[in-house]
Parts: sequence; structure tokens; C-alpha cells
Amino acid sequence: METGSKGMGREELLTLPAVVDLDTGNRALGLGRSKGYELAKRGEYPCKVLRLGKAYRVVTADLLSLLGLAA
Repeated sequence: METGSKGMGREELLTLPAVVDLDTGNRALGLGRSKGYELAKRGEYPCKVLRLGKAYRVVTADLLSLLGLAA
């Protein structure tokens, strides 16, 4: 499997923990860092995002559902 900053493969997506950082969520969705953070700050991220202190966490189940990979 190739590694890099562009996208994520199905196998990699299915091994994610229950929540992931916003950068990982952005990568899975093909969003740039700035756009992802902008959407999260406005409450317009395409799946559920938790704000934990200063950090954003993306709920993996919602991410997988959005991508059509939910179990």
C-alpha cells in the first residue's frame, strides 16, 4: 500500500481507532488541512467532530458511514 498525504485506502480506513485527529479525517475525505479546520470551526464538517479542549477528533463510525464503508 502506498503511503502519503493523499487519500486513504479501504484497508487503512477500516483499521482506524474509534476517533481520529482532524488531519486523518481530512486525509480520508481528501480535504486540505485549512479547509478541514475551517469546516470544523464552523460546525460544517461532513461527519461528526468532537471538540476536546483545543483538539478536534473525528468519529470514525460517522466517517466510515459517509464513505460507504460502515459495517
